[in-house]
This record gives sequence, C-alpha cells and structure tokens, in this order.
Amino acid sequence: MTTVTGETTEAVETTETAGTTEAAEATEAAEIAETAPYGNGVLGQPLDSREDPQLLRGEATYVADINLPGTAHMAILGSPVAHAKILSIDTKAAEQLPGVLKVATAADFTDVMPLPCIWIPGGVESHFPPHPYGLPGARPVLTGDAVRHVGDPIAVVVAETPRQAAAALAAIEVSYEPLPVVTLADEALKEGAPQLHEAVPGNLNAYWTCGDKDRTDAAIAVAEVTVELDLVNQRTINSPIEPRGAVGDYNAATGEYTLYASTQGPHNHRFLLSALVLGIPFNKLRVIAPTVGGSFGTKGYLYPDMALVLLLSKALGRPVKWVDTRTGLMNSTVQGRDHRQHVVLAGTRDGRITAVRATSYANLGAYPSTIGPGVATALMGRSISGMYDIDAAFCEVYAAFTNTVSLGAQRGSGRAEAAFLMERLVDRYASEIGMDPAAVRRKNLVPKEKFPYDNGLGWTYDSGNYQLNFDRAMELSDYAGMPARKAEARARGKRLGVGIASYVAICGVGPSTRMSKEGMLGGTWESANIRVHPTGEVTVTVGSASTGQSHGTVFAQVAADELGIDPAQVQVYEGDTLKAPYGQGTYGSRSYSMAAPAVALTARKLKAKLVKAGAVFLGVPEDKVVYEGGKVHEDGNPENTKTFAELAMAMWYGWGLPPEIEPALDETTHFDPPDFNYPFGTHVAVVEIDELTGETEVVAYTAVDDAGNIGNPKVVLGQIEGSIMHGLGQALMEHAVYDENGLLESSDLTRYALPRAFDAPFFTLGKTTTPSPHNPLGAKGAGEIATVPPAAAVVNAVVDALSDLGVQHIDMPVTPEKVWRRLRGEAQ
Repeated sequence: MTTVTGETTEAVETTETAGTTEAAEATEAAEIAETAPYGNGVLGQPLDSREDPQLLRGEATYVADINLPGTAHMAILGSPVAHAKILSIDTKAAEQLPGVLKVATAADFTDVMPLPCIWIPGGVESHFPPHPYGLPGARPVLTGDAVRHVGDPIAVVVAETPRQAAAALAAIEVSYEPLPVVTLADEALKEGAPQLHEAVPGNLNAYWTCGDKDRTDAAIAVAEVTVELDLVNQRTINSPIEPRGAVGDYNAATGEYTLYASTQGPHNHRFLLSALVLGIPFNKLRVIAPTVGGSFGTKGYLYPDMALVLLLSKALGRPVKWVDTRTGLMNSTVQGRDHRQHVVLAGTRDGRITAVRATSYANLGAYPSTIGPGVATALMGRSISGMYDIDAAFCEVYAAFTNTVSLGAQRGSGRAEAAFLMERLVDRYASEIGMDPAAVRRKNLVPKEKFPYDNGLGWTYDSGNYQLNFDRAMELSDYAGMPARKAEARARGKRLGVGIASYVAICGVGPSTRMSKEGMLGGTWESANIRVHPTGEVTVTVGSASTGQSHGTVFAQVAADELGIDPAQVQVYEGDTLKAPYGQGTYGSRSYSMAAPAVALTARKLKAKLVKAGAVFLGVPEDKVVYEGGKVHEDGNPENTKTFAELAMAMWYGWGLPPEIEPALDETTHFDPPDFNYPFGTHVAVVEIDELTGETEVVAYTAVDDAGNIGNPKVVLGQIEGSIMHGLGQALMEHAVYDENGLLESSDLTRYALPRAFDAPFFTLGKTTTPSPHNPLGAKGAGEIATVPPAAAVVNAVVDALSDLGVQHIDMPVTPEKVWRRLRGEAQ
C-alpha cells in the first residue's frame, strides 16, 4: 500500500499543501503524488504510459526478438580464472563441430583498436591502458596476452544455432599460467600487489581530490567532537530484467554496418565504435536501440560484443546475433558501488557540523569502463556534504584496478555512496553528543536564503527549501511517535528502529564545458526535432533513448503543452541514429531536464514561426497575432483565426509566404544548460528486528523528494518506488562476493539476492517542488534520486534498533546472520 501526498513551494518561497490520500481507497488518478498541472495544463497530468500496453502484452521488440534473414549466432568464451597469462589457444576441435562457421581469437582482430574510456578523473594525473589515438584505453575486444578477471573474453564462436555455438566454446582449449589475484582496491595499491597493466604502475588509475584539505584538517584538529567510521559500500550487480544483446549486419553492397543493441546511448556508441574502435567512416555505421528492458546504468557502455558482431558479420557475409545469459551478465556487465572508506566528521557539542573528511578506495575492476573513473571520483567525492551547510570539507579518492568485473554506474552512482557515508556519520555524531538525529540534521541544513549554494566541493546547488522538505518527512513518518511504536514492538518480541537519510543528487548531466573540466571527453548536451505534418499531426524525434522511462508519453506531453494541442496528436521517435538528431542518451536522470527542454524550446521556435506566418494568413500585422490553444488569432478579434491543422496545411503548401518565411514546420534545438540541477529529499525507514532470528523487516518507509517541476507524476511515482526498492536491496541483501581466487561466488540469481514484491514496505510518499532555474521547464532529475538515501536510512534504523547493545555500525548487506550475531554480542 502507498500513501501519497503533494506539497509545492512556488518559486521556492511560498507553500501550498495538497493533502493526503490512502491509495487503497482512492481512484487510480488519486494514487499519484498530487502535482498541479503547470505550463498550459498538459504538463503535470498523470497520463497513462502509452508504452505499457505492448510491454504488458509481450509485443515489444527487444534485441533478442530481432531475427534478420540468415542470422548466425555468436557465443563468447570468457576466462574461468581471474588472472593468468594466456600460453596458448587451440581452436581446431571447435572449428570441426557441426554448424560452426567461425572461431576467432585476438589474433584475428589485430587491426581493431581497443575500447576507449571517455570519462577520466578530471584535473589530475591518471594512468590507463594505451589506445592508438593517445586516448585513455579500456580493454581489447578479445584479450590475447592475459586474462584479468573471470569472464574476460578470450575467443568467440559463430554457428548456425545458439546451441551449436555454445557447444563449440567447450571444445576450445586454453592453456594458462596462473598469476596472483587481488580483488580489493586498498589491497591492490599495496607494495608487492599483483600488477594488472604495464601502463598503470601500482594499479593506481588516479589519486583525485576535491575540497580544501588544509582547512578541513584544521577544523577537525580544533573540534569539540570528532567521530570516525570505516565503511564498506559493497560491490553490487546491476540486474535489469533484460540482459545485454547485440545484432550486427554488414551490407557488402554499400559498405554499411547496422548494429542493433540494448544501449542507453546509440549516438555515442555510433561515434565511439566507428571512429575509435573499428576505424570506419562515421556515416557507414547505424545504431538502433529497440525496446530496452531496463539498464540502471549498465547499458551506457561500450562492450566487446558490440564490435564483434559487426566484425564477424562482415567476415561471414550474414547477420550475427549475440544475447547474453544471466550468469554471463554477472561476469561481464559493469558492476556498481565498491568503495572502502575512512570518514571523519567534526562538530560542536551543541550539534553544529564544522567539517567532514573522506578517504575512499574505489575499485575500478580489471579495466576502466567507458565512464567508470568519473563515476568513482567526481560523482561521489563532490557530493559528500549532502544537504548540510558545512564550513570545511575534503575528499580524496584512490581509484585502483583489481581482478574483478569493471566498475560502472549503478542507479544513483556516486551520490548513493556519498549519502551513505554522510548520513552514517551524522547518526554517529548525534549519538556521541546525545542529540536527536533529526535535530542535528535540521540544525545543519542549508538555509533557503543561501541558494544558489556552493558546497565547497565543486557543486553549486541551484535551488531548494531543505527545511520544508525535511519537516514534511518528519510529519509524514510520524517521527515524534516513534518512542511509542518502539515500546509496542518490544512487547511483541521485536526491536523497532528508525533511520533518517537526507540527500542532494547532482542530475541533468551537462553542461558540456563543465563536464569537460570533470574529465569527460565529449559533449553532454541534448537535442530534439519537431516536424509538423500537413495533417496537423506532430512527430518529435529526440537524441535521447529510453530504457523504460516512458519517453514516448512524457515528451509528447511537453510538445503538446507548448503547442496547445492534444498529446494524442504527437508521436515520439528515438533510438535510431539514422532517424534521430544527435544526442547523448539517457543516464544521470537527465531525460526530463535535458531532452524535454530541447523539445520545449523547439516547440517555441515553431510557435514563433507560426506567429510570423499567421500575420500573412490572417492579414494583420505580426504584433496583432496571438498564439494560444493551438490556434493563431487576431488580437481582439478571435473570429479571425486559424487552427493548428489549418496552419499545418497552409505551411505545407507554402502559398503566399514572403521570402523570409520558409514553408513547412520543421525545427531542431540543441540544449546545453548553464549548470546541473540538484534534486534533494529526506527519507525515513522504520525497521523491525526479530530478536530470535535477526531478521530485519522494513515495516514502513517515508520518502519526500523534490525533483522540481514534474511532467508526469504517474511516471515519476513508479520511478520513486522502484528506486527505493533498489536501495533497499543493497542495504539488506545484495552483494557481489569474490573469493580469494577472484571467482564471483554470487554469479546467478540463486546466489545473488534481489528484493521481491514481498520485501516492499508500506510507502508514504510526499514531495516538495522547487523549480530549477537551469532549464525552461524548471525540471530536476527524478529517475534515480530515490535510490540515493535508502541504504543509509535502513542501516541507520538497524543501528538505532540495536543501540542499547552498544552497536555503533553494521556493514551492508544487513543480513539476518549479521544482526543475529550482534544481538548476541559478537563483533561483525
């Protein structure tokens, strides 16, 4: 069951409360966190997602559903060991098996460049495997010298059927010379640790810092109170419902390649693959993203399979298809989190935080992923101060290579790790000074009059009313009533604990110039095209690419709102580099605050053109033309009017237009914002612990988030609930476990736990609204923000429940065994 409530702060200053509704007793529309329509009334409406019916009926086309005539099937041989020299590879037996068309190794692709890394730690010296163009390299499409993690691709087989290809893999004989293994970032940096790459001395990719070290150290040295924690933000495995897949199709007649892939960024992958891996003309590669079954950050990366299906399609003269398995995904697709941290907070006896310092060892895995180093440094380090007005802050990150799967983004990446360390420190500090954790937080929130607020670590928060948001969370969670609830739980043999976590999440990745300073080797703007057809129907084409965010619904609302037409008249297209304008893709909660503003600005260009043309059609001066409600009319004479459909046909014909007005309605905008946007919020978790078993149940969960102006609250509600469950998964059960030999023990869903429906708590969801000044819609990111605080909220709640036993911290995941041992006085 979900309780939902809405609260809006207009331009940050005033407050309007919308009330509370029980979802079980309300209509479907009332189940949405109430959002007043804004703009022209279409935005803010909880329209049903037009993508859902085909998904629910099983009619959507995923990569696995693409079966081109003559398709052959590829299988990839991954290393069974974590670190070893490759002495020999014998493929003769595999080549003789029925149905086998080709067996290939690294020796077959010597003219293929390695995959590049395009987000390096900005402003510091860094070390990467080499790339021929002098760029940071990542990994080869197939490794021929050594393997560096279990699953490292060594060879590929192409056969008539997937079964035949898989059988041939088993016939390939590889001889290895084992090498020592290291799986932890801090261990990889010690003298004498196994060396992964010749070009990376001591396995150190970069030592990166932000903030003021001297000021922070001085504040800590003179502080009345200091608290310290050693934290493990454990490695987790992204688990979208659809594993990755790729289909390559080479046309020998035209020399053109087509790649169908489960990708978040088809335009980026087109450029990187053509220019930096395959060395082919950009205009000879087309990338298509069909329906993508979730990503959580995993599908924005270059992977070897993308290049391999294209190369092998050309070699064989027929399409080549590859679809991963769940175990394959867990051993090859980028993984998340994985920081080992020592953190310090300093403050006064009366609850004022004066400094925070963090030292983090970030595990990049065996190879740098496409953007992994930036995720591990800037997104985490610059975010550690959260919602708090702290005078001195400093973060240092040691980014290291180990014998594990490459690190990448995971929903809330960097921001979640930062929130965890800060919110655990705040609770530890509150305990040390004997002050209520809520009171400490409220005392240190950035006051609304300080916005825009420089957090001293590199982010300038755009807008916010943190006190309003925080107080709303305390009210909705009935925080004041927790002592009574604790007593009632103890009477039932349960320990009840409450945990708070507040956060700020940098979102809306852009602007391009700023991202270049953070080490991004490319642009981060977004684009949209709108074409009005002679029938009055509208096509919106965006450079973004959905992985389940209902772009087709929400972008149609944006265009319809601006043009004053019915959203049913608008069709949205994306995910095909041949048809869509160039764009950066979907990641970092940027779709509604980057692509949607591009749509809105394009619609405004069309309206401006229609006003000019309307003067001709209406026979009046341009300053007498009014555009409203999908029509133009003469100011003061509404009878002299042209409808949107009439205008579309008139512009299609182009009759009577002066030379300065081109016929037709077709406009494009490239949007690059002046800065990021910064959604924020406060979450409260309530847990009950069974004293006999140690089982922890989240019995209630309150989330009050602020994502600025919301285009479709029904869509955002689903994202908020899904994000919370993602965070609860890390807190309670998810853990990518590597043994001392580098073998991934949690390599399938029988050994890697994910939250299920019965793990979902009772949600009470609220909102505040502080529009961002950095885009024309006032939007902030929403898709991943609610993943940022849950882990901290839950662990804080568990520690609260166990505090009378002297428990000050417990590492994630908070399994029943860990809690059971702490209940019996054992150290974790």
